[in-house]
Amino acid sequence: MTTTALARTDTSIVGRWWWTVDKMTLGVLLVLIVSGAVLTLAAGRPAAARIQLDSLHFVKQQMAVIVVGLGVMVGTSLLSPRWVKRIGVLGLFLVWLPLTALATFYGPEIKGAHRWLHIGFSLQPSEFLKPCFAIFAAWMFSLWKENRGFPGWIIATGVCGVIVVLLAKQPDVGMAAVVFAIWFSQLFLAGLAYVWVAAAVGGVAAVGVAAYFTVPHVAHRIKLFLDPSSGDNYQVDRSLGAFMSGGLFGKGPGEGTVKAQLPDAHSDFIFAVAGEEFGLIACLVIVAAYAAIVMRGLARVFDEGNLFVMYAATALLTGFGLQAFINMASALHLMPTKGMTLPFISYGGTSFVALAFGMGMVLALTRRRSGSAL
Repeated sequence: MTTTALARTDTSIVGRWWWTVDKMTLGVLLVLIVSGAVLTLAAGRPAAARIQLDSLHFVKQQMAVIVVGLGVMVGTSLLSPRWVKRIGVLGLFLVWLPLTALATFYGPEIKGAHRWLHIGFSLQPSEFLKPCFAIFAAWMFSLWKENRGFPGWIIATGVCGVIVVLLAKQPDVGMAAVVFAIWFSQLFLAGLAYVWVAAAVGGVAAVGVAAYFTVPHVAHRIKLFLDPSSGDNYQVDRSLGAFMSGGLFGKGPGEGTVKAQLPDAHSDFIFAVAGEEFGLIACLVIVAAYAAIVMRGLARVFDEGNLFVMYAATALLTGFGLQAFINMASALHLMPTKGMTLPFISYGGTSFVALAFGMGMVLALTRRRSGSAL
């Protein structure tokens, strides 16, 4: 008779984790990470050669980041919902919100934005701010639902407003939109009156119009999207050409040319590299992978009796899915370009580890536990 390495009766931390974690979501996440490693190998070498670095510079860095990210994701997934809440709330107010403010007002200007801090390596604090805010807002909304006298939704809204203002000042409109979507998903789930939902949508529209008229960076990208002939649309044009060149099955691994033409082929436009070298079928598989993670996670928490777990997991999945959509839509010229990575596929240190942190929280929250989820 054969035995498994981890029996169901195993009460160790690893044993309990293995039999309660959502293996389907974990497996799809690993598929995305492996896909990202393959595409970084393809796109990273021309990017390194362009700036006269060792040809494997970006590849080596990304492999190291993947190891760290996997450790963060698995380690976070071992946590209980109570510890997810503690780490998220304390991380938001003690670490990531102050660092985001520091980057906004004192960080170096890179490509016209103040988003990073240099502390021996480049750190974008707002990437970690997203999952931590999702946890804090979920806590506030759950307290409000359980005790209508507690102004949880007002507190969450106020903190969201502060974060959005900071991100808009950097400017990082894409990140601000993701944070707003995280808050809005929880507002909607909490069942707030439709008049407030409509007011929130109207507020976003007003902010978008204001950004168009007051932030030159935003206005330029919107004008390029609406009228490509109004300026330099080189990256988007090359990206669309890559998808057309790849066709249904792609030109084959290593045979693409767009990675040598696009400065951001290994990061913001890595989806175009996938389209050219592996074709439409591979791109649809990537889209299906993101959809599967989001839908699977929502299916596991919508019958969850704990409001905090449901709100937190929904918000984290909303942010994850929206970031993937924004990146792919930008590469396909379905919306103005944003400086957002494709989750677990694009090259990027802070982004990858922060996404691993957020999805580790999702894995922790969606584990099947007996008894209280707290």
